[in-house]
Amino acid sequence: MHVPDGFLDPATSVATAAVAAGTVALALRKARTELDDRTAPLAGLAAAFVFAGQMMNFPLPGLPVSGHLIGAVLTAVLVGPWTAVLCMTVVLLVQAVLFADGGITALGTNVTLMALLAVVLGYGAFRGLAAVLPRTRAGILTATGIAAYLSVPAAALTFVGLFALGGSVDIPIGTVAAAMTGVHLLIGLGEAAITVAVVGAVLAVRPDLVHGAARLRSTAPLAGRPTAATGVAR
Repeated sequence: MHVPDGFLDPATSVATAAVAAGTVALALRKARTELDDRTAPLAGLAAAFVFAGQMMNFPLPGLPVSGHLIGAVLTAVLVGPWTAVLCMTVVLLVQAVLFADGGITALGTNVTLMALLAVVLGYGAFRGLAAVLPRTRAGILTATGIAAYLSVPAAALTFVGLFALGGSVDIPIGTVAAAMTGVHLLIGLGEAAITVAVVGAVLAVRPDLVHGAARLRSTAPLAGRPTAATGVAR
């Protein structure tokens, strides 16, 4: 969900803004190790896809907000976690400034939840699963789907924790927890399906561009070079 202005108290909003600012500053340096001339265009496409996907909102019962897909694991697997933090931050910034989707004062909270937490936990789960699953395309996609699913309720439950600490609207914490958990468990299924479909499509045509498939590429057999036929005149 995009947290609106006034949903959390100023202290909580300032704290999450500080966390978000520090993370984005670090990502600006670290992303240089992930991006090159080949992968930079893919980062732009991933950000555009996430922007479009987040525009589809699902009402949350009992709350004046809605839930939506995140796209954090999708972006992290395609272009790397640090680049994903930047892509997600740009998407959230544009949505808040130009479309009033998420509050300006809550931008730090939204970045912390969707550009930091969802990326870190989701990509961490992906790496852990990929390490134990077979080094095959199916193994990569299985790890991707499970990680994408887990990232959604993880971000939702973290928001519940933030609301318990610094909620500033008169809504019972039980109502918030029930609405966030129930709907986002369902949204997670859509998140997993879309993430697997997109990553699978890119793997099918350009596996060399998929950051999370480096281990898969390292085990792929190299094609033998054609040799000149014996006896052919030079």
